[in-house]
Amino acid sequence: MAGLAAAVNIVTSNGAAGLAGCTVTAACSVTDEPPTLLVCINRSSATNEIIRKNGNLCVNVLSADQRDVAMQFATKGLSVRERLACAKWGALETGAPVLDGAVCAFDCQVDSASEVGTHTVFYCGVTAVRYEAGCDGLIYFGRDFHRVGVSAARLAEIRA
Repeated sequence: MAGLAAAVNIVTSNGAAGLAGCTVTAACSVTDEPPTLLVCINRSSATNEIIRKNGNLCVNVLSADQRDVAMQFATKGLSVRERLACAKWGALETGAPVLDGAVCAFDCQVDSASEVGTHTVFYCGVTAVRYEAGCDGLIYFGRDFHRVGVSAARLAEIRA
């Protein structure tokens, strides 16, 4: 899988089962209508069970300047409160933490889930979106983080 480039995301949840969050690269769009994402979470992760019980999650797509947040959320042994302490957070409709400065945040309700190998695939209906224009993104490729973005000239074209 090291040869498959992917956006770096922090997936969070909040509700009756408590707070949760982890770093995820296995997240993508399924359909535009209705807006639906899929997110894969290892079944052995405590985050998996909390998402199941809360029935919600937020996919926070990291900006290139948030590598430290990705590392914090990927560090085993840290509590969710310790993970969240590394950045500022807000909320949209579901109450799942939304990362300030993220390229985009997709706030979702879990519609269904299926088990595939070691992971649960959560199919999630998007209930709210927050987008931060002009940010470079962060991808994981070849076992390392890389900045991706739009040139200033291209960004001016997009905005025009």
